[in-house]
This record gives sequence, structure tokens and C-alpha cells, in this order.
Amino acid sequence: MKPYRDFSDFLAEHFAGKVQKIAVNAGFTCPNRDGSKGRGGCSYCNNQSFNPGYCAPTESVGSQLEEGKAFFARKYPDMKYLAYFQAYTNTHSSDIDRLMGLYEEALAVDDVVGLIIGTRPDCMPQELLDRLAALQAWVMVEYGAESSHDPTLEFVNRCHTWADTADAVRRTHDAGIPCGLHLIMGLPGEDEEMMLSTIDRVNELPVDTVKIHQLQLIRGTRMSRDVEEGRYEIPRFTAEEYADLCVKIVRRLRPDIAIERFVSQSPPELLIYPRWNLKNYQFTNLIHNRLRAGS
Repeated sequence: MKPYRDFSDFLAEHFAGKVQKIAVNAGFTCPNRDGSKGRGGCSYCNNQSFNPGYCAPTESVGSQLEEGKAFFARKYPDMKYLAYFQAYTNTHSSDIDRLMGLYEEALAVDDVVGLIIGTRPDCMPQELLDRLAALQAWVMVEYGAESSHDPTLEFVNRCHTWADTADAVRRTHDAGIPCGLHLIMGLPGEDEEMMLSTIDRVNELPVDTVKIHQLQLIRGTRMSRDVEEGRYEIPRFTAEEYADLCVKIVRRLRPDIAIERFVSQSPPELLIYPRWNLKNYQFTNLIHNRLRAGS
């Protein structure tokens, strides 16, 4: 028996067979990059650190999905797919018809059975939620919350608040759309108690899934320059210390919320810290072993 509910458990409640996410880049930007809310983006963010190679905005959404399908279908010919609008803020447009056109293009691809839309909690107009709810397809929205602490969000230039997150989650739930949150552990100025209090506040919301990962210091970001110049420090976990924190998170998190992941791995050429030299499954095994041992 697994020691917590994971993302595969969540998907099994919605799909009969195996499904795989395929990331697409639809050419969006962010409101704290283009001046709508701010400039420069989040201080820790280099979007190149999580975009697959096939995921290029010069290609259409449909073409990106076909390339992703070709990669997975060699091994799993009966696989179905979820189009994952991942890069930047995938609801950041005043033209809702254009947004719906991109989502519908994805759903028109053979064997694509649903959408996961990554966005910010301050970029979800009610009209768009209503139109997503009316689609004859499975849709999930994933909000980048990162922290429940407004001073932290301001420090890293998120340009939104925890109140924005709570509002977006509740409206998404009320629309009948599954909802996930993305959280970062180890942001500047946060100690363990603050990180765990974020989990407590997540528990108060109608959240279906969470993605958790360690803060990564990435080349080319404002945070990497600030840390190098000694303007502030960031928490620096060993793999064992971070695994211990994740165990506390699992025990604190509402048990019906599925955990999609605990760590993220940026390309080695971009990553400054942490360099644990562990695969995702190896780190997850550390957590499982601790949970089963009762540590």
C-alpha cells in the first residue's frame, strides 16, 4: 500500500486506462514579465529549465502534441494523452476566443482525452472558467501558488497574493473543474514552520492535487545573481533534510489531496543548487522508506 495518495490514484478516478501528460508551449508570456503586473518575472524563474525539447512555440499546439505522442507511443501504443499547457501563464490573454481555440486544437488531436492548464491564480477570469466548464472534455487547472506568505510572494516578484490563490481555487472548484496547486519549499526567508503553515492553508481549500518541489537556483535568474552577490541567502537542504521535510508535509497534508511530486530536476547545465545526483524516483523512495519506518 502506498503511504499517501499520488497523482496516478487521482487520474485513475477519471480515466479507465493509462494516460500521459504531454507538455505544450503555446507562446504565452507572464503578466509580471510583459508589464501587465510587473517586469522581470519571478526572481527564481528560467522557463528553459522545465520545457521539453519538442515544446517550441514556433510549432503549432497540434504539432507539438503529435511529436510528444510519437515519443511515448513507441513504448505504449495504447496510451491516451493529456495536453499540458505548461510554459508561462496559459490563460494570460484578454482574447478568450483565442484561448479556447488553442485548447480546442489540442482536444482535436487523436487520443488526447483532456487538458491540464498551468496558470497563475490572478489570471483566471470567470468567463474563461465558465467556458472551460462547458467543454465536452476533461479539464484540470493548475495554479502556481508557491507560498501562502504574501511577504515571500512579494520578495520573489510573484505579483499576486495568497488571497488571489484562495479565490481562484474556490471559483474553479465551484465550476466543477479539478484544481491543483504548485508549491515551492525553501524560498528566501521561509523557515520550516512557515513552509508547513502553507500546507495548513492549502488544507483549507478545495484542492485536488499538489505539486511540491525544492527551490532550485538556476543560472540566468535574478535570484542566482542576488545570491552570488551576497544580497541574501537561501535555505540549502541536503537530500536527507529535504526528505525529512517532505515526510512532515505528507503527514500534515489532507489525505484526500493527491501529491504529484516532491522534487523538480532542471537541466544540469542550468542548475546551480541543489545537485543531489538523485533521480526523482530515488528521492521518492527516500520519502517512502521514511514514512513506512515511521521516522
